[in-house]
Amino acid sequence: MPDPAVPPTPPVPLDALLARADLGLRRIAGPADPAVVVHWAHTSEMADPYPYLLGGELLLSAGVHVPDGAGAGYFDAYVSRIVAAGGAALGFGVAPVHDTVPGALVEACEMHGLPLLEVPPRTTFSAVARAVWQLMAQARTAELRRVTEAQQSLAAAAARPDPVPSVLQQLARRLGGRAVLYGPEGTRIAAAGPEPGEETRTALAKLAEVVRPSGQEPSDARPSSASDTVAGLRLVAHALGNGEGFVLGTAAPQRDAGDHTIASVAAVLLSLLTGERHSGSGAGRSSALVRLLLGAAPAEVAPLLGGDRWRVVHGRPDGRAAPDPVAASALGAALGSSLVDVSGEVVRVLVPDGRTVERVPGWTLGVSAAAAPRDWPAADTQAARALARARATRTPVLRHGDRPTALTDLVPPAEADAHARALLAPIEQSPALIDTLRTWLSLHGSWDRTAVALDVHRNTVRQRIARCASLLDADLDDPDVRMELWFALRRT
Repeated sequence: MPDPAVPPTPPVPLDALLARADLGLRRIAGPADPAVVVHWAHTSEMADPYPYLLGGELLLSAGVHVPDGAGAGYFDAYVSRIVAAGGAALGFGVAPVHDTVPGALVEACEMHGLPLLEVPPRTTFSAVARAVWQLMAQARTAELRRVTEAQQSLAAAAARPDPVPSVLQQLARRLGGRAVLYGPEGTRIAAAGPEPGEETRTALAKLAEVVRPSGQEPSDARPSSASDTVAGLRLVAHALGNGEGFVLGTAAPQRDAGDHTIASVAAVLLSLLTGERHSGSGAGRSSALVRLLLGAAPAEVAPLLGGDRWRVVHGRPDGRAAPDPVAASALGAALGSSLVDVSGEVVRVLVPDGRTVERVPGWTLGVSAAAAPRDWPAADTQAARALARARATRTPVLRHGDRPTALTDLVPPAEADAHARALLAPIEQSPALIDTLRTWLSLHGSWDRTAVALDVHRNTVRQRIARCASLLDADLDDPDVRMELWFALRRT
């Protein structure tokens, strides 16, 4: 069986063969239809070539089989057998047997609608066959390049914060038509490409029902794909392989050789994006959740998740609205973890310590230090602060430092906490002032970057910092004051 990931070799348009100046072929009968294509070239001098043709051939003959005095009846029978076998065209060589193409052959080809090409004496049948194969190789290379580029663009789209709409947009653009994702209940979840007419929309939705599993029948009882043609559009429905009932539908004006491969790649990506992530650790994660709900401590259930130390990652889409669950799942997949939570405009991911957190296109990430379960709340705060700094400095990934400061090591924790509470007491009832002061100090007093990190106007930052200076009765331009406040803020 051929590899389904590789598109079949595309046929050669007959017009492309006629355009080859080195061959000198000339069409003398039959329709001048640009849709006529040739799958291969075959030479035969049989009076009845039907048993030796598979269909789609350019049949080449020098007329050796033509008896002396052959009339219209002979050529009519000859051409009708070629057409019945599915031959694409007939090439007749005018040398060395015949000086011209027989008129009765021209009339028969015209009557049966078979393109007839005159092959000049200087052109050998081998040269014609070689030209067919050259054109097929060029077409196959171009088609493979198109499919490869489409696969790369689809994979890149699947890694974006909005993966499902992005994959559908790329698929619609590559097919030059419409791409629709249907949910398990038949509802349209997302779509991209030009909106077709009502007849086409209805037909595509019905086609999706043909491949959608019902749950009351065996998994192989329905086909994985189905196709139809409505209003000049080729409709195809693909059942996604996650078994959840999602279906991908496409409607395109034409069907190129690589379109099926491109749509199959999109179907695989959408299956991963819409399906539930199953793994051997799924039971462990479920058990950990149940134990937490029943009162177990995080340290007791952490081994069920597959590790002792974890990092908290906060991610936010670049320049987009709040992420949806599918986008959050895609980020978790990119980071290698299914422990994902969507919290407003931020996605939180719990990643094992041994897994490196790299840049994810379309996302800004803040990463905590590795932490044991008892320190996860602190790690969550670290990740949030790292994300704020990353957004303010326009850094794709920013990691919280693991090394404690020397000052922290020198001061006993109880005394440091008491000093921090006393120093920050005037503003402890205002979380907005504390967050603004902490962010402003971490960004070296930059008004603009603090405003970006907090999603507020720079004038709001100025007002809050002025309020902090007033309540704390401190000169915030003094580096010693800033250092002491930073030390205190790190203890809160």
